[in-house]
Amino acid sequence: MSRNLAVNASRIAEDIVALAEITEPGHPWTRRAFSPLFLEGRTYLEARMKAAGLETRIDAAGNLIGRRTGRKPWLGTIMLGSHSDTVPDGGRFDGIVGVIAALEVARALSDQSIELEHDLEIVDFLAEEVSIFGVSCIGSRGMTGQLPEAWLSRVNGDLDLAGGIAQVGGEPGVLQQQKRPDIAAFLELHIEQGPVLEAERKDIGIVTAIAGITRIEITVEGRADHAGTTPMDRRADALVAASQLVLDIRNAAAELAKMPGHFAATVGEFRIEPNAANVVPSKVVLLIDGRAEIRADMEAFCRWLDGHVEKLATAYGVTIATPKRVSDNQPTPGDAGLLSALEAACERVGAKHRRMASGAGHDTAWIAKVAPAAMIFVPCRGGRSHCADEWADNDDIALGAAVLFEAVREMDKDLKREKVDGTHTG
Repeated sequence: MSRNLAVNASRIAEDIVALAEITEPGHPWTRRAFSPLFLEGRTYLEARMKAAGLETRIDAAGNLIGRRTGRKPWLGTIMLGSHSDTVPDGGRFDGIVGVIAALEVARALSDQSIELEHDLEIVDFLAEEVSIFGVSCIGSRGMTGQLPEAWLSRVNGDLDLAGGIAQVGGEPGVLQQQKRPDIAAFLELHIEQGPVLEAERKDIGIVTAIAGITRIEITVEGRADHAGTTPMDRRADALVAASQLVLDIRNAAAELAKMPGHFAATVGEFRIEPNAANVVPSKVVLLIDGRAEIRADMEAFCRWLDGHVEKLATAYGVTIATPKRVSDNQPTPGDAGLLSALEAACERVGAKHRRMASGAGHDTAWIAKVAPAAMIFVPCRGGRSHCADEWADNDDIALGAAVLFEAVREMDKDLKREKVDGTHTG
């Protein structure tokens, strides 16, 4: 890389390699939340935060925080971060680059003896990935008072979530009272987890919105019959009808994906009864994972689905219950002012950039409910993620960190100005 960046690419690489080495034997790169290896990774991160001059603590939600005090703490906190936990067999860069890039911003500020007006916090959020308790974004929900109290009783073996949070240093007893009204702005760097930036030779993705996720369960009921003796034209085969539905969902999603704004729908779970070779399938339950940047697109898809299953049921002689929305989250737009600040930062460091949506969920979505928040993406090879082959070039990560550095410096000035004159960026 020929650019003269404020950040130190070698330090970034050193930390990413060190964390990658903390993994389950035979399972690269695995360091799941609430495991001994996760705590080992946390110990490494805390040491690196302290070496950077940050004051460290674990908050009530189990988030590791490194704090750099500003000249005027009453202005609020500029927060940067991501997560260090991984999915099984595939977390060398996902989340980790955001934590390390944020840490490098703090180090680069110290290197240049730059004192911010605002406090700066570097955060490693607890359990962004789906955890052993079956839920995700535990730390960011908990930090902002959005963790359902019932979740604390979720159990894995002999351990409940409350106990897991306590084991990592949190305080589940006061978690429901935890709020963070002091967050002036939040930024998260992440690998794209898709192929667009690499294909278009862009350095940075400015995330316009995190797609809302809607999960829809559909039950198709036919009639069990002998597979060898029942004539083909006298069957009520639930699997045949469900198979057609899967294809139709894929085609409908492909049409919506041609419209402005990100849209995707996937049938990722599929259960069949009685699941016997010599029996005509009597029941199929499938689960759709739908993702939409624009809420109207998801509503249009759901309306189409409600009508389409009725037509399919008639055509195939089966019964299809009205599709059931198991969960339904709204899209989370990035703060308009922060998006502009990130674009300006890209221009200052010479980073080629484009606006794009995130089809994956992130901690930013929960912080954005209580404070201005935005994300940037850096490319990952082949768009691969959540697998052992996940890879991001260190030069790309360092450039992303440099964008964060520039954005923080300008935000420190602009957010102070907004505090004084009462304007806002959203």
